[in-house]
Amino acid sequence: MVSIEGLTVEFGGFTLFDDISFVVNKKERIALVGKNGAGKSTMLKILAGIQPPTRGNVSYPKEITIGYLPQHMTLNDGNTVFEEASLAFAHIQKIESELEYVNKQLAERTDYESEAYSNLIERSTYLNEEFLMSGGNNFQAEIEKTLMGLGFKRTDFTRPTSEFSGGWRMRIELAKLLLQRPDVLLLDEPTNHLDIESIQWFESFLSTRANAVVLVSHDRAFLDAVTQRTIEISLGRIYDYKVPYTKYVELRKEYREQQMRAFENQQKQIQKTEEFIERFRYKATKAVQVQSRIKQLDRLERLEVDEEDSAMLSLKFPPAPRSGSYPVIAENVEKSYGDHLIFKDVTLTIHRGDKVAFVGKNGEGKSTLVKCIMDEIDFKGKLELGHNVKIGYFAQNQAQLLDGERTVFETIDYVAVGDIRTKIRDILGAFMFGGEASDKKVKVLSGGERSRLAMIRLLLEPVNLLILDEPTNHLDMRSKDVLKKAIQDFDGTVIVVSHDRDFLNGLVDKVYEFGNQQVKEHLGGIYAFLEKKKMDSLTELEKGSSTANSKSEEVKKEEIQDVANKLSYEERKELNKQIKRVEKQIEETEKEIENKETEKTEIEEKLATPDGGMDTSLFERHAQIIKEIEESMNRWEELTMELEELANNQ
Repeated sequence: MVSIEGLTVEFGGFTLFDDISFVVNKKERIALVGKNGAGKSTMLKILAGIQPPTRGNVSYPKEITIGYLPQHMTLNDGNTVFEEASLAFAHIQKIESELEYVNKQLAERTDYESEAYSNLIERSTYLNEEFLMSGGNNFQAEIEKTLMGLGFKRTDFTRPTSEFSGGWRMRIELAKLLLQRPDVLLLDEPTNHLDIESIQWFESFLSTRANAVVLVSHDRAFLDAVTQRTIEISLGRIYDYKVPYTKYVELRKEYREQQMRAFENQQKQIQKTEEFIERFRYKATKAVQVQSRIKQLDRLERLEVDEEDSAMLSLKFPPAPRSGSYPVIAENVEKSYGDHLIFKDVTLTIHRGDKVAFVGKNGEGKSTLVKCIMDEIDFKGKLELGHNVKIGYFAQNQAQLLDGERTVFETIDYVAVGDIRTKIRDILGAFMFGGEASDKKVKVLSGGERSRLAMIRLLLEPVNLLILDEPTNHLDMRSKDVLKKAIQDFDGTVIVVSHDRDFLNGLVDKVYEFGNQQVKEHLGGIYAFLEKKKMDSLTELEKGSSTANSKSEEVKKEEIQDVANKLSYEERKELNKQIKRVEKQIEETEKEIENKETEKTEIEEKLATPDGGMDTSLFERHAQIIKEIEESMNRWEELTMELEELANNQ
């Protein structure tokens, strides 16, 4: 469908692409991967027709439509969310407007026998067919379903786009793009502004409803769920495999190992042949054999091993100074902006050494709670940092806050103090800013390079509480893996705000879920949390996105929902009472188990003495208390399951 032939791109003597060729076929979903700066975004711009190559051609069939979502774009204000998304169907609205005009003419005119009247009837018939074929009857339902899939609420539809943050406005642009259903969809880091639930809806949409897709993403789980072909850009060349990313990594490794073995075997053979030639070059009796070997070497097709980009980020956080046992304790924390409640009754304790994730839809308060912990904003309730807590903070927009006019070196030199200033060049080299790269101005850096530069700030002084707000946005796969390993090896406490499931997997042992103005604690890793929430099916989201055919029906549904909410108030009140009752029973049962365990230990200590070993009553009590502990544990499990069921009904 799209053919790329002999593509070469050069910048001031540097070759980004060198004679690249490949084809994008119908319905293919392609992952475009590579390290930061390899040229992924440039490739998308060339495919979108925005940037011309130095040499080569990009061929499209006639009438093909291309949809392109860049990492950064100029966003328009002035419309409501629904009006802005409706621009995707401007052609339908144009047909609808003309159809209304033609029908009005037919109703007003009386020259039924005239040719003009006959032409109007034909035009009306044509427009009706065009309207129906374009999905005119259900395009509003499609808009609502798509907006809700990307995380918007019905109450957001009538709000001006100017009220939303840049990330949410990017979602509106993504919705418009998806609704247009282009033949080829080009997406540059589309998940950077999405939460986990929206990403899972987006995965389902791309897998089942999109046409051809070429996407750049550093979210391994997202790529594996959506794509079935991987093209890696490395050192100006491409490596093209018809498999998802994870399988590609395995195959690429196997292929390079085979290359190495074949290369090494050939080198050994060449060496033996050259040794034979050198040894018998001047012996007349061996002249024929020597000439034969020389010709053999000349004809030999020399094998090469693909050059590998070995530039690698080296990241290790300094040893953490010892903090108190509980770096963060929150009790009944509440935050509102005016009349808008973000969350309330937030009570949590983060222990020293914990690695926890904050997850949930955007706008539910993840970054807000981080700002409360950082004491950047005011709040109600009690929030305390433990003894000797030193925070290292990576803000979500930190990379964008860097001064574009400073060089890489100046950016770090400006904030570094003391002996660390003598090691700036070494640190920059470890972050792949060695040599001339340290003299680049920040404004010419890619998104990933800016994120790496912002990350260096965390290495300038030892900390024991790392707070990372979306640290993987714009980082390539290898840089993410290095950051993940560094966090795993870090001996302090870590709070990570992220929607990247693959990054969080194996990194965190506790998940705090933000939603419905509450924060709930879930023990276990990210996939255990997702399985428990049954997010994969997204059935609740689909139920919530069922759409009325008209605005009047929409209003009726919302009124019915309001009544249902009022009627369920007493039920919710009773449910909360039941939850508190079960929580109290669990607490009492845990205390009971603790006391019995203490008694069991004391009996075992007595049984270990000569006198105790002769006391039959101690043996009887020991057997009895083991049975009692088992019964209490069974009771505790039943209560825990009951509490979980009640919590799910909230």
